Amino acid sequence: MFQTRGLKNTLGFSLIELVTTILIVGIIAVFVLPKLLPESSYSAHALRNEFISELRQVQIKALNNSDRCYRISVFSDGYQLSTYQHNINNVFAGCIDAQLIRTEVKQDFSSGATIELASNGNTDFTMDFDNLGRANLGCNGACFVVKADEALNIAMESEGYVHAL
Repeated sequence: MFQTRGLKNTLGFSLIELVTTILIVGIIAVFVLPKLLPESSYSAHALRNEFISELRQVQIKALNNSDRCYRISVFSDGYQLSTYQHNINNVFAGCIDAQLIRTEVKQDFSSGATIELASNGNTDFTMDFDNLGRANLGCNGACFVVKADEALNIAMESEGYVHAL
């Protein structure tokens, strides 16, 4: 309860010292630590989410445009969307014998990432979507494996629902 005058000045830290220390630790945490630690699985998650979004977008286009056929071509280094005009005589043939209308710019994978079929490991394949938004792959469940810094699965259900596993 009673303190001497000499000890009163050395019992704690000042507010300026505490704020300065917190700022320095925050700067180190934001800028220095990410460079010292190994890369996370951000690239695999980002590619998986991008490909799921592309599949869902193509499904919506296929549902809304019954006179068109949509194809996603996946290569070992990227993927590309193509739009075809249906063959009037055979609407259910998919993109076979259909007239090419438009090809989107190829989306390249970064840093050696790939998307492969879960069934056989192929990195080069195509998917045509019917008017109900279903792909012609014939798989149910885990259909794709995204490989970057880790392997992540993408599922496509028989009714066309695409989601991450």
